[in-house]
Amino acid sequence: MSIATPKQFASMLDAAQKGGYAYPAINCTSIQTLNAAFKAFADQKSDGIIQFSTGAGQFASGLNNSDAAYGVIILAEAAHRLAEQYDVLVALNTDHCQPEKAASFLKPLIEATTARRAKGENNLFQNHMLDASGLPLEENIAISKEYMKLCAENEIVLEVEAGVVGGEEDGASGSEDTPEEKLYTTPEDMLAVYEALSPLGSFTFAATFGNVHGHYKPGAVKLRPEILKQGQAVVMEKHGADAEMDLVFHGGSGSELEQIRETLDYGVVKMNVDTDTQYAFTRPIVDHVMKNYDGILMIDGECGNKKAYDPRGYLKKGEAGMSARIARACDDLLSTGKTLFGKI
Repeated sequence: MSIATPKQFASMLDAAQKGGYAYPAINCTSIQTLNAAFKAFADQKSDGIIQFSTGAGQFASGLNNSDAAYGVIILAEAAHRLAEQYDVLVALNTDHCQPEKAASFLKPLIEATTARRAKGENNLFQNHMLDASGLPLEENIAISKEYMKLCAENEIVLEVEAGVVGGEEDGASGSEDTPEEKLYTTPEDMLAVYEALSPLGSFTFAATFGNVHGHYKPGAVKLRPEILKQGQAVVMEKHGADAEMDLVFHGGSGSELEQIRETLDYGVVKMNVDTDTQYAFTRPIVDHVMKNYDGILMIDGECGNKKAYDPRGYLKKGEAGMSARIARACDDLLSTGKTLFGKI
């Protein structure tokens, strides 16, 4: 069984923090994308994180339903079964969930974990994200405390965010016209989050340092990783070295390797990758369609070529393309070869 238990996930975070590496957190929406992630992690002998957004849940539940929580439960249950084939540890996470969606999305997922635990089974999820970054910090902390308590009761880590990740992707709260100052979490905000949440349980913190969702031309996104260093220093100066927080890098697609590696020195243990993997999945499918146009379409009364339009053929190519991009993320984040499977 390779879906991490709560204790194994805690060990994963500790190992990454101490070892100076981070886990790729890959957004998945289907069996094909789940398999792409598992293949990459297994091939690289890297532990990792798979995550689902509300949009992924709506997609997975079907066109007639659009039930985010139900769809995510289906994906998570499938992940638990698929994971049994691999000798790496993988944690399951939910991505951006805004406060107005939390009661209908996060609470049913937490309840699903509660039900599994009552039967002696592993948590459905090891990590949930509550994205209240669109609220003033005091309100953000207040609702984060509420969900921290629910998560702590089930040995679930809560991911929180202060500051806004720019751009827009699958319900994320930022926008392309987000004021620049909102893209950078202040040291004072990092200290406030630590002091409010650390007494309640385990959490990870998506502090922002100019990161933006989506993929932009080189130079368009101005990351300032030193923001993370400054915030961690303020927290540890007041509360000691053990107060160093597990940080999350949102909007990792398209970032320069030098800046990715710099964030690892400042406590980043998880980097979200979505836009790049979407492109990596779609690109070989487009290539297949363009090269097999006459076979895919029944042109001028012809029958086409079933091997060309069988979805399994081109979806396998998409899966392979996405897996290769995830493997590169493992290398970039230095998690390759560091699986804890069988060691804890």
